[in-house]
Amino acid sequence: MKNLIVACAAAGSVAVLSGCAASGGLTKADKRFQRGEYESAIELYKADVAKGKNIAMSNYKIAEAYRVTNRLEQAESYYKAALDGGVKNTDAPFYYGLALKANGKYDEAATQLEQYAQSGTNRALVARAEREAQNAKAVPGLLAMQANNEVTPLDQINTASSDFGATIKPDTKELIFASGRDGKKYPGNGEGFNHLYAIKFDDADKMVGGTVMPYETVAMSGAAAAAPAAGATGTAAPAPAAAPAKDSGKPLFSKPNMHQASATFSPDGKMMVFAQSNDGSKKGYLSVDLFVSYFRGGTWTEPELIRGINNSKADDFSPVLSPDGQTLYFASSRPGGQGGNDLYKSTLGANNRFSTPENLGDQINTPGNENFPAVAPDGTLYFSSDGHPGFGKLDLFRVEKTGKVANLGAPINSTGDDFAPYLTGKDVGVFSSNRAGGKGSDDLYMFRKKPLKLVTFYAEGKVLGKDAKTGTTEPLANETVTITSANGQKQDVQTGADGSFKVKLDTAATYSFVADRGGYFTARQNVSTVGKVPAQDQLANEMNDITVPVTLTLDKIVKNKAIVVENIFYDYNKWDIRPDAATELDKLVQTLVDNPDISIELSSHTDSRGKDAFNQTLSQKRAQSAVDYIISKGIPKARITAKGYGETAPVIKSAKTEEEHQRNRRTEFKVTKINAGQ
Repeated sequence: MKNLIVACAAAGSVAVLSGCAASGGLTKADKRFQRGEYESAIELYKADVAKGKNIAMSNYKIAEAYRVTNRLEQAESYYKAALDGGVKNTDAPFYYGLALKANGKYDEAATQLEQYAQSGTNRALVARAEREAQNAKAVPGLLAMQANNEVTPLDQINTASSDFGATIKPDTKELIFASGRDGKKYPGNGEGFNHLYAIKFDDADKMVGGTVMPYETVAMSGAAAAAPAAGATGTAAPAPAAAPAKDSGKPLFSKPNMHQASATFSPDGKMMVFAQSNDGSKKGYLSVDLFVSYFRGGTWTEPELIRGINNSKADDFSPVLSPDGQTLYFASSRPGGQGGNDLYKSTLGANNRFSTPENLGDQINTPGNENFPAVAPDGTLYFSSDGHPGFGKLDLFRVEKTGKVANLGAPINSTGDDFAPYLTGKDVGVFSSNRAGGKGSDDLYMFRKKPLKLVTFYAEGKVLGKDAKTGTTEPLANETVTITSANGQKQDVQTGADGSFKVKLDTAATYSFVADRGGYFTARQNVSTVGKVPAQDQLANEMNDITVPVTLTLDKIVKNKAIVVENIFYDYNKWDIRPDAATELDKLVQTLVDNPDISIELSSHTDSRGKDAFNQTLSQKRAQSAVDYIISKGIPKARITAKGYGETAPVIKSAKTEEEHQRNRRTEFKVTKINAGQ
């Protein structure tokens, strides 16, 4: 958004020169700067730097010229050079921090802005610095946001010049936008003055095809099918503007020394509001106001200032009418706002006049700049801002139903200026950006929410039987697997000849898979799909199947066969149940619940180090502590006994290494009784 005058308003930019002229008066560069001829001023200041003339201040002026023409990212190195050179300007450190942020150097920006917040003398900028520092720190969270949007450049429209601020004319379905592609150059930044252009797409949904023409030609012809301007489709060399019906001999909209942009139309297409600058002859720079024109008698009326809306001390720009045409939203730099540019609204009365503008308040407006409001067909308000947490410069935001302002995230937003949204439907529309990779300083992009890629979860499992002697397994055919969801719903599936089964699962759900067979320990496995849906960019297809493996192994119950309970650890010389041990004992509790017809002995063993009596007592206390824990979980006392073996039953009789001693220090259980029915 290099061209500020209509796109973002450069109100007050000439004040930068105060106190910075050389001792001999204004230099040639200073005079260019003062007249708002920033592009030529930059070259003159650079020449001064090359000559070693007033280096620090010249670098500062270059930085300021880039800033006020909205090229803050190019200002960074010049602010740094000015500060390193000892420039005497107390606000320079603040703007240097903003330039760092504009270049994606968020940590450096936060540090610089925090320093200014501590030492700055400009109270308004100190408040902004505090907020901007917090915004810079919030960027990692924004980068982590996943937005299912796709962004496509409208390259049949975009040129090397600035192209921005699109809208759809309701009655003719033409896309109207601003461009500096033709005509006289604006001395503020060396680009062409912005004028309105139109295109009617061959395919409106995809926004492809069609021929770009100056809107003057389209408006006077009364149809988008008027003869195109000379040149290839999408490049639009300008055709001479047709005269209004009254034959005034003057072009209606494309005044050569003025900017026009941000057209918006009433629902019937008969009223047009747009932003237009003056020619710079009165104020020394191009201030911006809102104008209105009406389509009457087959032509547009001469544009006139909207009464009661414009402020003579400010720029008023980026107008947009609500879908019902009754409310006009716009941006203004007028006094009395939150700071920078604020958003305002005004309603259209029965007398066809707009009411006194109303500031949208501090939930939307910030000490930074809020520009380019837009109202979606469903009434949702969108806008651009560099005051809310964003990626560096202007980002696009949406006002949620709760009133909260939400960043639209990447890929819609970037480290560049992303602005001027226009919603053509739910989650689809056009916006403008000067992000890297475009054709010019500003380009138009289409965005739409991509169709959500869907995921279906399946559990693919097997039921295996384990041989008690050899430890080998084999598939079990025709076994019943009971699947229980978290809400208690049950489903049974049968295994096939190869012991396998497959069942569909819900997303964000948990399940328990259980296989039960007489004479075997019940096999159980818990499965969850909560949080398991991959990110959209990791899914290959519109429909994606994700399988979750399940293996249920049925172990033969053998009386008096010791089974080690893994990972039961105690603190030195203690028998309290630690949290990690409790987790493992809970598994044994589940085994007893799943197998109600067995009774067990739970035993504890020590290594051979220490006295026999001490080890015997300690192991008994540990075994009893574990049994007491299991009983506390609801297992009947009669089904479990505690037995401490001390060092009398080692796995490795002549243990020498620490690993061997560890194997001897163990907790086991064995089935002592199988009741009838097992």
